[in-house]
Order: sequence, then structure tokens, then C-alpha cells
Amino acid sequence: MTLLWKPKGTRGKVHELTPENAGWGYVGFTLYRLEPGDTAAEATGPVEGGREAILVIVEGKVALSAGGKDFGVMGERMSPFEKTPPHCIYVPTGSHWEALAKTRATLAVCTAPGHGGHPMTRLGPEGITLDPRGKGTNARSVNFIAMENRDVADSLLVTEVFTPEGHWSSYPPHRHDEDDFPRMTYLEETYYHRLNPAQGFGIQRVYTEDGALDETMSVADHDLVLVPKGHHPCAAPHGYEMYYLNVMAGPRRAWRFQNDPAHDWIAKRDAG
Repeated sequence: MTLLWKPKGTRGKVHELTPENAGWGYVGFTLYRLEPGDTAAEATGPVEGGREAILVIVEGKVALSAGGKDFGVMGERMSPFEKTPPHCIYVPTGSHWEALAKTRATLAVCTAPGHGGHPMTRLGPEGITLDPRGKGTNARSVNFIAMENRDVADSLLVTEVFTPEGHWSSYPPHRHDEDDFPRMTYLEETYYHRLNPAQGFGIQRVYTEDGALDETMSVADHDLVLVPKGHHPCAAPHGYEMYYLNVMAGPRRAWRFQNDPAHDWIAKRDAG
């Protein structure tokens, strides 16, 4: 499996990840980079056996309609690094959505298996707050868009993370690759990365404790990283902020993880 996906161009559909082309079972991710007047549209398939979606306006203003409902012009921030809550919509299976860019915009489409168990819902900016996490150079901020405390989706878990320059994130290293609830849940995950300034880079490592998988990648603005299993920490170099949009899904909509035993002492120290 290829873990680092580069965008295909700078306009239109620049990422299109499906379970089929990723080689896994749950998470899908599409990214549209739109200029004013550009459109995007997708169907979520049948109620049973289709794919639910959470649309996240990463930046810009977009007129959105879904399932015959007009949500009007959504979006406020012109860059994710403004760190204001994102405007988002949950679209269940058995629906269709359309978007019209009113400004230059980036629209993320997060998908996973659905069964029509939740109604179409506007998820943000209302109900999303920027929460601090971590200490020292492990400090970062999180916008929880649709984690399990919000019963808004059948499968999807979606969140945004802002990592200051010189800091680590998704750290200490942790994994969620076993279906053994409540100890751990199996969740595939994607990271959609942004850097500020945009010419910067970040570092992400994906590895298993036995060393069977161990890849360290330099990630650029708009890159996508797949995490099929293992631990997956990332870091922002001095001078560059890092943003990422996480999408997770698996057989159970719950996030339970285990830290790498070699580094769990850090979490215990910081909690003390």
C-alpha cells in the first residue's frame, strides 16, 4: 500500500481515495480545490450499502445543497490557519450533494460505510470549539468535528488538528489497529496535511512495533497520508505550522487506542 499520496493538480478533484484504490475497507477521502464559479457534486449511493459523507469546508465560501435542502453559502475562514471552527454538513446515504464555489475554496469530502441511521445535519461551526491538547512541544489544538461524543454519523469520525511550529502531534505514538473493544478499536485513518507558509514541510512516521511497517515521510501542503495500521506521529519543523484533517472509520464508531509501550512513559509523565 502506498502511504503518501500527492495531489493530482491544483484545481478540481485533486484527491480521490476510495477503499478500492486504497486497498482497505472503510475510509474514503476526496478533495476539491475550487475557483469562484467551479462546481462539485456527488451521490452517496443507496441507503443500505452506500457511503455517508461529511463535507468540510477547509477554506473559502461555498454554496451547498444536499438531499434537496439548500444550506446557502457556507464557510467563513479563508485559510485553515485562522483556526476558527469549520463549516460542515453530514450527508447520509441515499442522498446527493452539490457545491458552488463563491470564492477560492477547498472542500474535503470524508466518507465511510453508512446505513441511513442519521439525518442530514449541519455540523459546524456551531458545536465545534478549539480545544488545547498536550504539554510543552507536544501542545496542539483540536477542532472535534464529529467524534463519538457527537452522535451524528453511522461510521465516520472526523477532526482537525493545528500543530504549532516546532511541535509534535499524534504523540506519544499510538495505534488503533485491533478490533478489541474496549481496549482498542480498529480504525483506518487518513491525514490531509497543510503547511503555513505553504512551501514548508512536515514529517510523519507510520510504523508497527515489530518493524514490519516503518515509513517516515516528508509531507507537503495538500498531501494525504494513509494509516492502515501502526503508530503514526507527525511533527512540524521550526518556522512552519501544520494543519491536518483526520478521517477515521472502522467496524465500530469509537476511538480507543494504545500508546507505543516504548514511549508511554511520556504520556504518564505529562498526566502526572
